[in-house]
Amino acid sequence: MEAEFWHTRWQQKEIGFHQSTVLDLLQKHWPDLALAPGATVFVPLCGKSLDMVWLAEQGHKVIGAELSEIAVDEFFAERGLTPACETSGSLTIKRAGPYEVWCGDFFELPASALADVAGVYDRASLVAFPPDMQGRYAETLTTLLPSHVAMLLITFDYDQSKMAGPPFAVPRAQVQRLFAGNFSIEEVAARSGVPKNPRFVERGLSTIEECAFVLKRA
Repeated sequence: MEAEFWHTRWQQKEIGFHQSTVLDLLQKHWPDLALAPGATVFVPLCGKSLDMVWLAEQGHKVIGAELSEIAVDEFFAERGLTPACETSGSLTIKRAGPYEVWCGDFFELPASALADVAGVYDRASLVAFPPDMQGRYAETLTTLLPSHVAMLLITFDYDQSKMAGPPFAVPRAQVQRLFAGNFSIEEVAARSGVPKNPRFVERGLSTIEECAFVLKRA
């Protein structure tokens, strides 16, 4: 997707993708990553997700990456935090409390930003990219991450002919194509049903499958 698409969504408050609760699959399966207490974790395309708050409550330092500065500013404001700011190349880094968010283009993120990361939570990043960009995203993420990293990946699968993304469908076979060369992959959850999000139904989708995978460096 073009950057302007996401900037416009945040500017116009068209953020139906933002969830008002912590994802239950995160709460249930995050322990499967077996991270050390206090480990640093990365949340790509984080928006202003409450999942980051939950991760911080587990004792993690949370590093996020987000295109929209509106989303980043709202996240800190809603926590009652005033972040310190600095720049690194084309990106702005905002830090407060247990949170550090890199604001700008994910593909310009330096590897040094993630040097201490032990875990990754991808709920809304891979599925935000159309299929022809998912390979670039996966390759960039794999290159940026240090060794011995574990990741919890959440995907959707549905009939793409009935609803154009985002979020985009990511079938199991696509997860294998994108990550099997560098990670072991374990499917830890799969649930199908009528979409809970009414905007999916409005767009013509009658059924959707949500999956969770634990990926660990091979």
